[in-house]
Amino acid sequence: MFEELKNRPADSLLALIKAFQADDRPEKIDLGVGVYRDAMGRTPVMRAVKAAEQFLLETQDSKKYLGPEGDLQFVRLLRPIIFGNSPTFAQRLAGIQTPGGSGALRIGAELIQTANPSAKVLLGTPSWPNHAPIFASARLDVKEYAFVDLTLQQVTFESVVDSLSSAGEGDVVLLHGCCHNPTGIDFTMEQWREITDLLVARRLVPFIDLAYQGLGDGLEQDAAPTRMILDAVEEALIAYSCDKNFGLYRERVGALYVVARNADDVRKAESNMAALARVNWSMPPDHGAAIVRCILESPEMTAMWRVELEEMCERVNGNRAALAAASPELAFISRQRGLFSNLSMRKETAVALRANHGIYMADSGRMNLAGMQPADAGVIVAALRAEGCLKS
Repeated sequence: MFEELKNRPADSLLALIKAFQADDRPEKIDLGVGVYRDAMGRTPVMRAVKAAEQFLLETQDSKKYLGPEGDLQFVRLLRPIIFGNSPTFAQRLAGIQTPGGSGALRIGAELIQTANPSAKVLLGTPSWPNHAPIFASARLDVKEYAFVDLTLQQVTFESVVDSLSSAGEGDVVLLHGCCHNPTGIDFTMEQWREITDLLVARRLVPFIDLAYQGLGDGLEQDAAPTRMILDAVEEALIAYSCDKNFGLYRERVGALYVVARNADDVRKAESNMAALARVNWSMPPDHGAAIVRCILESPEMTAMWRVELEEMCERVNGNRAALAAASPELAFISRQRGLFSNLSMRKETAVALRANHGIYMADSGRMNLAGMQPADAGVIVAALRAEGCLKS
């Protein structure tokens, strides 16, 4: 059976982790894998998470199955954080727990394939590298268009408008809700309004990937585009991740929400999401979702989590400000949001930065700015200048 298989290329980011770990230079800087790091270079367990785990240790009395929908109280408690209190779509919203945002994207893709297999998925590039493979693996037709010009470090909005304007009714548009991965470049609110108008006029279905809420400008501000879109459209999908804003990376904590036209469609969406989850992972893992549920059930833990998340957000934006201040050519970085920024560079340049300067970033030029310290800004700029990425 297996002799017919072909070797697949190794994941470049996993290779980057190993290369960084093997580098014995004390001054090395890790701008590679997209996780938050504190001022000590650690990816800590949040204090609110520790408190919730202690509460679970003392009170949890069973490890029985939850069912394919997962922890529905977790799903319900996230709703006001993501969607606010808008009455527009509150009764048209269904959700299930998923293994991370990736699980939500996968079940969402299969739900689209089940409901409308001829739908095309419009994907702005560059995007998170796993977006296109997830939709393609669900046998959906992915149509890419240019989202950002990395040389100019700005949205190619005409390309966005042209792509949406030429899409057919029922086609799906993948949108990063905030803190775009890999570029850090988000639409302005004026651009979001124009996109919303196009979604309504063309009867397109937005699929919003909201993986970094709270790490851009704050929980409410980061949710504003998503809420505006959902107030206007009849149908939508939202893939949500708690991995980053609760620091639960390895616990794989996410949810898929669907906005439908009416109560009958909501019930059908719920039954299909549960059926798809059943054949993919049967039951989702409990521990991470239980942690989030415990935090959100407790006013004290919720307040602790919000303070910690604000501290994380301020640190990331402080790193951005430090790097932007170190070179006028990097001023754009302070205007971007989230963990990432994506420089325009060749793979050979990224390799040279690793070999000659101990600065590790993805071959695409994507940098995880949460991986640096403000004091690293001068070193990073000097290395970029030495390798010809900066003119002066």
